[in-house]
Amino acid sequence: MMADTSEIPASLNGMPMNDDEFERNLKEIMDDGPDLNDSSNTVQGGSLSIGVSQNTFTPSERLSGGDLAGGMTQSHQGPVIKSKSMPVNNGFSPKPTITQTAQNKLEQVKNWSINQYKCTRQLLSEKLGKGSRTVDAELESQIELLRDTKRKYENILRLSRALTNHFNSVVQTQRLMGDAFAEQAQRSAELQDEFTYNCETQRALVRNGETLVGAMNFFTSSVNTLINKTMEDTLLTVKNFETARLEFDAYRTDLEQQQAVAARDSANVARQEELKRKFDEQKEKYDKLRGDVAIKLKFLDENRIKVMHKQLLLFHNAISAYFSGNQAALEATLKQFNIKLKAPNSESPSWIEEQQ
Repeated sequence: MMADTSEIPASLNGMPMNDDEFERNLKEIMDDGPDLNDSSNTVQGGSLSIGVSQNTFTPSERLSGGDLAGGMTQSHQGPVIKSKSMPVNNGFSPKPTITQTAQNKLEQVKNWSINQYKCTRQLLSEKLGKGSRTVDAELESQIELLRDTKRKYENILRLSRALTNHFNSVVQTQRLMGDAFAEQAQRSAELQDEFTYNCETQRALVRNGETLVGAMNFFTSSVNTLINKTMEDTLLTVKNFETARLEFDAYRTDLEQQQAVAARDSANVARQEELKRKFDEQKEKYDKLRGDVAIKLKFLDENRIKVMHKQLLLFHNAISAYFSGNQAALEATLKQFNIKLKAPNSESPSWIEEQQ
C-alpha cells in the first residue's frame, strides 16, 4: 500500500530537514538571485535580458526552445519584454494618405459644382433675356456659315452615296446580263452572233461602269473625310470656345455684382480680389480659344476649296467620259487623280471570246 504523502518529510540532497530549515534555505536562495529593480541588468540591441540566475548562456542556448520573441532575448524562466521597432527612413517622401486624397477629390468636386452652377445660371439668364453675353459678331457669323456649309455638304454626301450604290447595282445587273447572253450564245446557234454582240456590249459597260464606280467612291470618301474629320475637328474647337465664353460671362457677372456692393469691409475686398483672379483666368482662356477658332476657320476654308476643286473636277470628268462612251478619257481621269482600281479584265475570257 502506498504511503500517505503527508507523512513524507522534506529533504535537501537526500537529507531530511524540518520546516525551519526549509524556510531558511528558501530565503537564502531568494537572496542570492538577481534584483529585478537593479539597473545593472544587461541591455543589448534595444532589448532587455532578464534572468533568474547568474549562469551565462551561449547564443545557441539563447535562441533554442523558442526563447526569441519580437527581437527580445528571454531566459528560460524570466518574463518577456517586447520593444516596438523604430521606423526606418529610407529617404523617400511619404505617400499621400487616404484622407488627403479624399480631400483633394472633394475639393475638385466642389469647384466643378460651383462652376457648373455659375454656367447654368448664366445660360438661363441669357435665354430669359435677363443676362448679357459677350458677342464677337464677325467670328460668330463665320461659325454659323461653317455649320450651314456642313449641313449642305452632308446632303451632297448622302446623295453621292445613294447614286454610287444605285449605279453599282446597275453594273452588277449588266454583268449578270452579259453572262446570260454568253450562255445563250453557246446554246442557240441561230442567234449566236446576236447574243455575242450583246454580251460584249454589256461587258464593256461593266468595265467602264466599274471604273466610274471607283471614281465615285473616291469622291464620296474625300467628301466624307472633309465633313466628319476636318470640319468636325474645327467644330469641336468651336464648342470649347463657346463653353469658355459662357464661363467668362458667368465670372464677369459675379465680379460686376460684387463690385456693386456698397460695403467695403475686408471680407468684401477679399471676395472681389478672388473673383477678379478667376475672371482673369477665364478671360485668358477665352481669348486663347477665340484665336484658335479664328485660325482653324481660316485654314479650314482654304482646305475645303482646295479639296472640293479637285473632287468636283474628278466627278465631272468621270461622269462625262462614261456617258459619252469615251473609255480612254475615263481611264485618263483616274490616272490624273492617282486612283488605283482592279483591272477591268481581271476575269478569264469566255470560250466565245477565245474563238474570235
